[in-house]
Amino acid sequence: MADNSHNKADYQSIDVASSPDRVSFAKPCTSVDPTTQPEELQQQGTTVTDMFIENASSDKSETNQDDTDMKSFLTPDQTVVDLNHCRIQRIEGCEILENVESLGLRNNLIKKLENLERLTSLRELELYDNQITKIENLDSLVNLEILDLSFNRITQIENLNNLVNLKKLYLINNRISKIENLDNLVNLETLELGSNKIRVIENLDCLKNLHSLFLGKNKITRLQNLDKLENLKLFSIQSNRLTKIEGLDELKNLEEIYVSHNGIEKIENLTNNINLQNLDISNNRIERLENIGHLINLLELWANDNKISSWKDLEILKNFPKLETVYFERNPIANDPMYRKKIVLLAPHLKQIDALLCKN
Repeated sequence: MADNSHNKADYQSIDVASSPDRVSFAKPCTSVDPTTQPEELQQQGTTVTDMFIENASSDKSETNQDDTDMKSFLTPDQTVVDLNHCRIQRIEGCEILENVESLGLRNNLIKKLENLERLTSLRELELYDNQITKIENLDSLVNLEILDLSFNRITQIENLNNLVNLKKLYLINNRISKIENLDNLVNLETLELGSNKIRVIENLDCLKNLHSLFLGKNKITRLQNLDKLENLKLFSIQSNRLTKIEGLDELKNLEEIYVSHNGIEKIENLTNNINLQNLDISNNRIERLENIGHLINLLELWANDNKISSWKDLEILKNFPKLETVYFERNPIANDPMYRKKIVLLAPHLKQIDALLCKN
């Protein structure tokens, strides 16, 4: 299964129009490419997909249900299994998957994590959009690198201590109220906790290798306890309850920060973040474009939907030789009939202003 990148235009757990997040598309119920199917099935031109279609179209009186038996699609030599959107209710039959490295069970009806203990070669496990209420029974998956339990009913981060090789953890849109029990995940690079009920940033000190942290659409009121994340490059915390930019002094490797849809009134405390390339401060209460003149590596500046009214403030754009994209729409300055022309005069190297490309 391909890893999904986080781009500003992609789906996000925060705000579809203005912040980055993980994209997850439901795929048909499939498995492995045909070359990994049993030889007799290859000769017959049959794949797991064919088997699913045949089973699904058979007389339902034989099973008395519309839901799918997972075991009927599994064979011992599979390394990649995708059983997405198949109405599977229970994880079962996995004991034969001795070589499986990637298991996809998105968009099903699974309520419990179980019967996975034999999958010691598993590197990627995706259970996006099910009905799981608890993280459990993963202790033997010591080689797991990617775990996606987004869009479930999980209330607590727990039982992950053995997953020391985990690099990416996705828990978007659950019912989690506290960041906890992550101390053993020392190799974690991406942590996605968007769309939960988190109020405080805490318990992240051990995540020295974390590159990307997503906390959008929670109930966080303050930027704090981030000092130890010295390798963090991307920090997304849109749609929270922030009123101030603070607590970022030690994040000297930060390249992207997304703080849109908060209650921030002033741009400040970015003195040490000289490697910033993307700065998203849109949809706040900011009146002045200030305290960013030192950010000479900026590529994108999103400041739309604020209260910026002074053209003198925009002269700061001259400081950014690498700047390619700016958004200032729905600010008072955007009401000026010469709005676009004035911006081009200030920054002739721009490639895009708001949603429109600049003419060369």
